[in-house]
Amino acid sequence: MPVQNAEIVAMFDQTADLLEIKGENQFRVRAYHRAARTIEGLPQSVRNLLSAEKDLTELPGIGKDLAGKIADIVKTGHFKLLEQLKKILPGQLGDMAALPGLGPKRVKLLYDKLKVRTLDDLRRAIKTGRIALRSLANERDWKLNEYGLFSGKRRIAGATEEEVYKKLGLTYIPPELREDRGEIALAKANKLPHLVTVADMRGDLHVHSDWTDGTASIEAMAAAAQACGYEYMALTDHSRRVAMAHGLDPARVSRQIREVDKLNAKLKGFTILKGIEVDILKDGRLDLPDSILSRLDVVVASVHSFFDLAREAQTDRVVRAMENRHVSILGHPTGRLIGEREPYDIDMDHVISAAHDLGCYLEINAEPDRLDLNDIHAHAAKSKGVKVAVSTDAHSVNGFQYMRFGIDQARRGWLTADDVINTRSLVDLRKLLKR
Repeated sequence: MPVQNAEIVAMFDQTADLLEIKGENQFRVRAYHRAARTIEGLPQSVRNLLSAEKDLTELPGIGKDLAGKIADIVKTGHFKLLEQLKKILPGQLGDMAALPGLGPKRVKLLYDKLKVRTLDDLRRAIKTGRIALRSLANERDWKLNEYGLFSGKRRIAGATEEEVYKKLGLTYIPPELREDRGEIALAKANKLPHLVTVADMRGDLHVHSDWTDGTASIEAMAAAAQACGYEYMALTDHSRRVAMAHGLDPARVSRQIREVDKLNAKLKGFTILKGIEVDILKDGRLDLPDSILSRLDVVVASVHSFFDLAREAQTDRVVRAMENRHVSILGHPTGRLIGEREPYDIDMDHVISAAHDLGCYLEINAEPDRLDLNDIHAHAAKSKGVKVAVSTDAHSVNGFQYMRFGIDQARRGWLTADDVINTRSLVDLRKLLKR
């Protein structure tokens, strides 16, 4: 069977995870993830590109070395480096690193400190963990271990996690909440939040097309969003400041608005919201004039430059941007790229308070390299009554699949469907977007 793009993507992602667990240079780790994202977004198979004698080094993030490795995978069906890593690092570490909420860094910690090597090791580590539960068991002269809940030598619960929680007089606590942040007391009182799920999502509010740095047409992106069961998506291509992404100037935004109107006239049961990801300039002004922004349904304001400003200057810059009444959402608020760039220095407590006062929403960017807001900031936003948008930042039709990572992040932040604006119907969403 010919090797498919998805198989190469999986090989490269697993290789990157194993390299990180092994402690390799982050730039090398990042290179494999970046190459995987490029291949994932291709409109045709790598095999066909090679058959047509296309130069793979012309693709973003694919150098001569990686191009050679891809050609070898297509030819043999195997990736030698991945097979070598699996021999060096025993067990199922790559599979564990792919589990939602775990990741290679945490797997490395489990590997080094707890000698976790397999999924069975992981299950035992989890079951022997989150001290509060053991204390509850001890209060009743019971014993809780990896085999279940015991009274003397008799097991009284343990066939399922739910059974253990019930026997201890607790509502079942989802894994994402098991951080000893007060969830035990809430479980006792049957007051745990009903966490948001992927099934709650009605649309995606941060999507790019081939008008800027996306790989698919607006129509193709809309079809992919509709196939996810969504009612709407916001087309938010880059503004002109992001020159490398062929960002839109006012004239091109106007042309895109007309194009979206034409597509919406043809679509059934689905709406493309007119939007932009507008750059926040160094002084907090926006990259496009209000006369253009006022014509849009959704404005995502984001920082893409001057990451090294002092804390006060960076905070003031972002807050000034949010003060523009046309801004709907602050995109990837701390600017981090996991494993590549630390968050810029910004007072998120002040930003969250400003969002509350101004009626602006914050984004949980579901792109795996961002996952920004993090769970701590998402919980802080919820605590202050600030709602968020969970969006994929999709640059290809496959990018919509990232939504589950953003939802995982939202769940770790204790968010419910009510805390997320794109769980609303289009009619209700439009009301929320009016500042």
